[in-house]
Amino acid sequence: MLVSARPLVILSHFTHKEPDLEREIAGERAELHVQPVATALDDPVPPGMRRRAEAILHFAANRAVDGAPEDYPKVRAVLRSGVGFDNIDVRAWGARGVPVFNVPDYGTSEVADHAIALMLALVRGTATYHEKLRADPVGSWHHSVAPKVMRLRGKVFGVVGLGRIGLAAATRARAFGMTIAFHDPFLPSGYEIAVDAVRCAALEELMAMSDVVSVHAPALDETRGLIGCAALAAAKPGAVLINTARGAVVDLDALHDAMREDRIAAAGLDVLPREPADPEHPLIAAWTRREPWLDGRLTLSPHAAFYSPTSIRDMRAKGMETILRTLATGDLANCVNRELLRR
Repeated sequence: MLVSARPLVILSHFTHKEPDLEREIAGERAELHVQPVATALDDPVPPGMRRRAEAILHFAANRAVDGAPEDYPKVRAVLRSGVGFDNIDVRAWGARGVPVFNVPDYGTSEVADHAIALMLALVRGTATYHEKLRADPVGSWHHSVAPKVMRLRGKVFGVVGLGRIGLAAATRARAFGMTIAFHDPFLPSGYEIAVDAVRCAALEELMAMSDVVSVHAPALDETRGLIGCAALAAAKPGAVLINTARGAVVDLDALHDAMREDRIAAAGLDVLPREPADPEHPLIAAWTRREPWLDGRLTLSPHAAFYSPTSIRDMRAKGMETILRTLATGDLANCVNRELLRR
């Protein structure tokens, strides 16, 4: 009796210490080729492995899969291990009839929590109090050292992109007594009724009414620089901007100018257009130099909103299961290029 060979799955630019979890899940269902991210640039996937591979599970967020889709003639599925997939050429894979997947639900709670944490750090002054008191525990013992404190009850929490994470963040903000508004042209009519929120057809409308704007939009051609000069010019005076989505969605030059001119009161950024942070960018440079005009108005975290040990395990497990299920059954749950496949 002939036993069919196990499909080869490439763990591309693998970012974790050991693929023990992936091996445990794969078991006898798949053969794995592990390409560690630390050596990937000097040690690309060998041509023979590319020709044999039937699936690619890509881990790095800021690097592409080695080579071109045509180098992988047998590949039937590509998955980006995470929510964002802007470093995967979905059109090229789709043109070959290959579905591309992501893992959209592994860190929903963590990112929503982080967005609220950044908001609270600014509007309750916790990060500023911490820094001021560490520098001068006596002289800074006063509530006024935090410049942008506000009462949240009755304020408007505006969401750009009311998907899974945006809705989770909005639900948390509602618990603080905030009104929810959103801008998301991809959601069907009536969605605002279902979630009891104010829908804004135009981004500028949302910016004008929101006391806090939380960005949860993916990095697409249509969203790059979405929060730019026009949007920031329309912002309500004293507004706070939070971005835990993708750095490219916020124009950092425009944000610098808006904050320098005090049109945006404060910003909490977990993601930046260039990562790690560009120390030469005017906003980052002013922050690191502790320039007085920016004091207490900006807080950064290192693209960490997604992180908890539990979320990382979920991401790895869900990604591996998706690949194996797709190879076995052709299931397209969490496929991000369905429209291209239809074409």
